Amino acid sequence: MEKKYDVIALGELLIDFTMNGQSEQGNNMFEACPGGAPCNVLALLNRMGKKTAFVGKVGEDQFGRLLKETITEAGIDASNLRMDREVNTTLAFVHTFPDGDREFSFYRNPGADMMLTEDEVDPAFIGQTKIFHFGTLSMTHEGVRAATKKAVQAAKDGGCLISFDPNLRPPLWSSLELAKEQMEYGFGVCDILKISDNEIQFVSGREDYDEGIAFLQEKYQIPLILLTMGKDGSRAYYKGMRVERPGFSVNTIETTGAGDTFCGSSLTYILEHDFDSLTEEELGEMLTFANAGAAIVTTRKGAIRAMPAREEVLGMIQN
Repeated sequence: MEKKYDVIALGELLIDFTMNGQSEQGNNMFEACPGGAPCNVLALLNRMGKKTAFVGKVGEDQFGRLLKETITEAGIDASNLRMDREVNTTLAFVHTFPDGDREFSFYRNPGADMMLTEDEVDPAFIGQTKIFHFGTLSMTHEGVRAATKKAVQAAKDGGCLISFDPNLRPPLWSSLELAKEQMEYGFGVCDILKISDNEIQFVSGREDYDEGIAFLQEKYQIPLILLTMGKDGSRAYYKGMRVERPGFSVNTIETTGAGDTFCGSSLTYILEHDFDSLTEEELGEMLTFANAGAAIVTTRKGAIRAMPAREEVLGMIQN
């Protein structure tokens, strides 16, 4: 069956308020950046010429309208983005430390992205994609968790590849036990897992990344695992191969969206190659491409509007 979309993602769409200097009075100034991991991934895919769609919910408020406009402008199909009249759009305030690391304060109790229900997920729509992508922020609460699982099942029934990024944000969970449980659900259903160094340590209880990945592979038989290690680059684990590529050194402003850019770049590569027979050389090429894309995004503010074009990524690799 001909698929209409390359990637459909489900999850949170929110405003990231990032620090942007101080006013003359010495007050912190924040910039309203459209964000949310799943749409960051889609925005990169769109810049790479892929056809994408988003399933989720925002408030029928000033921020919700801004988000709908932003993703539509980025070329993401917003026909399955719902607007909630009762609950406001989710907000995240990102506090950046001098070393570029960050901490989040979430205004989401509840936030509109949590209000997506099972009835609002159209299985026929989900089935029209080659790859379905999701994370765990749409699994923190019961209703939206049921919606997520329904979408995953529809994607499986439609023969889609499933891509999963746990994207652990401890403040959003009632307990870390529940977070781990939902991550384990994701591991059990995905074909492509993108996981960060601290997440693999959290979920496997092992310090050594390779040991942590081996633990996951043994338990869940995930075909492709992509491990991101920040500025140290990334690794791919696929059919007994382990490929590693270094990161690019750039002048980082903030790391928001870097992991999502990496994820979207990897999915771009997968869409253009045969997922069932990737070679060691191709895995290396994919990691270099994704590392470069992620590095570029760390030199810019925000994520959805900061995504690089293919020429920029290839330019960085050549230099």
